[in-house]
Amino acid sequence: MTQNFEEKTISSKKIFEGKIIKVFFDDVMLPNKKMATREKVWHPGAVAVVPLTMDNEIILIKQYRYPVEEVLIEIPAGKLDKDEIPMDCARRELQEEVGAIGGNLVHLTSFHTTPGFSNEFLHLYLATNFEKKENNPDEDEFLQIIKVPLRDSMDWVFEGKIKDAKSIIGILMTNEYIKNNYYDLKK
Repeated sequence: MTQNFEEKTISSKKIFEGKIIKVFFDDVMLPNKKMATREKVWHPGAVAVVPLTMDNEIILIKQYRYPVEEVLIEIPAGKLDKDEIPMDCARRELQEEVGAIGGNLVHLTSFHTTPGFSNEFLHLYLATNFEKKENNPDEDEFLQIIKVPLRDSMDWVFEGKIKDAKSIIGILMTNEYIKNNYYDLKK
């Protein structure tokens, strides 16, 4: 017998709308017919990219993240613009944040980032064979580009030096992808 886990929305009230997110306070009916409340953050979706050089280095960025009040080491990422195709967004973010142009993009996976309170859905790519030019970050982005050998980035994940979930997933998946597709990447 299959159990029903679905919660039915009875009412939804938007309590905040910002530049990126919207926050809702919802009343839901649980599978057992009891009522509960849910807080939900609507997000337009995002992409993240692991730029891997021909020297097997990952290009990472360091930037201050206000919500956690610290500098994090991350893979390039950004939110989707309205009706933007994820692969187009990935190429845009690569150029803006690290100056990577052209090359190949491989879709590694897509996932819900924080399904306990947000609908954000992130598309994760591996970028290879790109040309490195000057980056062009948004005027409110202050970042430092660093290149790290893939092996070292793996160590940084397990040492806790990289704490960002999308970056951890991206680095681990890239390492696995490289092990299984090494010769394909050199084409």
